[in-house]
Amino acid sequence: MNKNRLEAFSDGLMAIIVTIMVLEMKMPHGATLKDLATVAPVFFSYVQSFWFIGVYWNNHHHLLHTVKKVNGKIMVTNMLLLFILSLVPFTTGWVGETNFAPVPVAVYAVELVACAFAWTLLQITIEKNNDWSPAIKKAMARQGVKGWVSVILYTAGIPLAFFNPFISEALFVITAIMWLVPDKNIEKAFAD
Repeated sequence: MNKNRLEAFSDGLMAIIVTIMVLEMKMPHGATLKDLATVAPVFFSYVQSFWFIGVYWNNHHHLLHTVKKVNGKIMVTNMLLLFILSLVPFTTGWVGETNFAPVPVAVYAVELVACAFAWTLLQITIEKNNDWSPAIKKAMARQGVKGWVSVILYTAGIPLAFFNPFISEALFVITAIMWLVPDKNIEKAFAD
């Protein structure tokens, strides 16, 4: 099967996720900076999740670049990732509306763990169903390590949310920074 439909569907769904998040943001009920400050937590949770979805979209694009053929297993694991990502607007809104309270931040961390597991499962499924060159296998192995580090950081964010939610949030940001620029080794492997 052709991977273009998988890419187009994934791109479209990620765009819808971001759109839902921005539409959920409410404007302040007043014309002062104090009124604007009341919606700051919602805005910051949106910024974080927008960045999070953007990082997934960017890396998803790179991952699908390694795909030569698509089969049902890849489609199902991709749908799992997209389903979990589709829950981001809900948890984003909850975190923002509760001013980064411990329970919503912990639930957000659980969602991030689920996303990281789904990503890792998608990468493994693609690898098992496509013939990668040794250079791509090596680059993707490094990315796999980064995936497991993400799982560890997100998992640490769950209990830390009850100690200090902003420590959890810092872990989430560190993880997103780690993935911000897709692995250049993948691009190099294709250039060779």
